[in-house]
Amino acid sequence: MDFLTGRIRKIYFKYLTAAFGSALITSIYSIVDMAVVGQYQGPNGTAALAVVSPIWNIIYSLGLLMGIGGSVLFGTIRGMSEHNVKKSNEYFTAALIGVGILALFSWASIVFFDRELLQLFGAEETLLPLAREYIFPVKFVVPSFLFVQMLAAFLRNDGNPGLATKAVLLGGIFNVFGDYFCVFVLNMGIMGAGLATGIGSVISLSIMLTHFRRAKNTLRLEKPSHLLSMLKSIGITGFSTFFVDVAMGLLTVLFNRQILKYLDTNALSVYGIIINISTFVQCCAYSIGQAAQPVISVNYGAGKGERICETLKYALATAAAFGVGWAAVTMLAPIFFVNIFMAPTDEILAIAPRIIRSYGISFLLLPLNIFSTYYFQALMKPSVSFIVSVSRGALLSGVLITFLPMLAGADAIWFSMPLTELLVAIFVIATIIRYTKLLPEL
Repeated sequence: MDFLTGRIRKIYFKYLTAAFGSALITSIYSIVDMAVVGQYQGPNGTAALAVVSPIWNIIYSLGLLMGIGGSVLFGTIRGMSEHNVKKSNEYFTAALIGVGILALFSWASIVFFDRELLQLFGAEETLLPLAREYIFPVKFVVPSFLFVQMLAAFLRNDGNPGLATKAVLLGGIFNVFGDYFCVFVLNMGIMGAGLATGIGSVISLSIMLTHFRRAKNTLRLEKPSHLLSMLKSIGITGFSTFFVDVAMGLLTVLFNRQILKYLDTNALSVYGIIINISTFVQCCAYSIGQAAQPVISVNYGAGKGERICETLKYALATAAAFGVGWAAVTMLAPIFFVNIFMAPTDEILAIAPRIIRSYGISFLLLPLNIFSTYYFQALMKPSVSFIVSVSRGALLSGVLITFLPMLAGADAIWFSMPLTELLVAIFVIATIIRYTKLLPEL
C-alpha cells in the first residue's frame, strides 16, 4: 500500500484495524492471566500479578524502544527517496542488534534477580511466593517478548500489518485456552498462567518470522555504517514510546507502595483490576499511534503536509471515541470488571465501584496523550514527545500520587491520574496545533 499516493482514509483504517487487533491481543496476555489467577487464587493472586506488572511494562517497553524508534527512522528515510532502501535497512539491522542486547540484559536480570525485582516492585511475604511462581516459566523465553514488539513495528512499516496482527492473535488465542488448561485442568495455579503466556509469545514470534520468506519483504540485513550513532538516534526517537510503558511500571510500583501505606491489600487488589483496564485503554491508544505513524513518517520525509493533516484528523477522532467509550464503561459497569478479574469478597465489592469510577475519569484523555507521543516522534520532534511522556509518566503523576493522599486524604490518590492527564492534554493540544501549522504544503 502506497503511503505517498494512496487514499489516507483507507490506509489509516486498514492499519488501525491491524494495530488495534495486535494491541488488543497483546493486552489479553496479562488480562487473561489476571482473570484466571484471580478466579483460582482470589484477591492475593490478583495482587501478586499487580506486583509482576512492572516487569511486563519494562520488557514490552524495551522492545518498543528499538521497534518504534527504528521504524520511524526507517519510514522517514524511505519517504525521502525510493532509492534509500539500503540506508533504511541499516536502521532495521541496528534496531535488531539493539533489541538483541536489551533482550540479553533483561533475560539475565529476571533469571538471576527475580526476588529482588519483585520486592522492589512491592512484593511482601504473602505475595512474593505467588509472584515468583508466575515468573518461573517466563524466565525461559524473555527475549521473545522483546522481539515480538520490535518486529511488529517494522512489519507495519514494511506493508504487512496483517501478519503482525495474525501472529499476536494466534499467540493470544493459545494463551487464553492455555491459561484455563494449565491453571485449572492441570491444577498448576499461578505458574500455569506464566507457562501459557510464555508459550504464546514464542508462537507469535515464530509466525512473525515468516515475513522474511514473503516475496514483497523489503527488510534486509545491511551492515550499519555507524552502529553506535544509529543506536543513539533510534534510542532518542523511540524513547518516548519506551517511557510510556516504563512509566506504567514505575507508577504501578509507586501506587502499590502508596496504597499499602495509606489503605490496605483490598485496595491493592482493586488497583490490580484498574491496571488491567488501563492496559486495554493504553493498547487502544497504541493502536492509534501505530496506525498513524507509518503514514506520517513517510509523508513527513516526502514533505506532504496535507496528507499528514488528514491522517491526524482521523487519529484524533479515534482517540476521542476510545476515550469517551472507556470512561463511560468504567462509570456504568465497575462491578462487571471486578467479577471478571476475581472472586470478590464483600469488602472488595464495597470499595471497588468508587475506586474504579474515580480513576476511570483519566481514560477520557489518555488516548489523546499517548497518541501525541507517536505523532511528535513521526514529525521528528523527540524532545516534545519526551516532555509528554515524562510529564504524564513520572513528574506530574509522581508528584500527585505522592502528595495528594497527604494533603486530601487516602482516597485522593485515585484522582492523581485524572489530574495528570488533564494537565498534559492542555500542553498536548497546544503543541499539536503549533507543529501542525508548520507543516509544508498546507
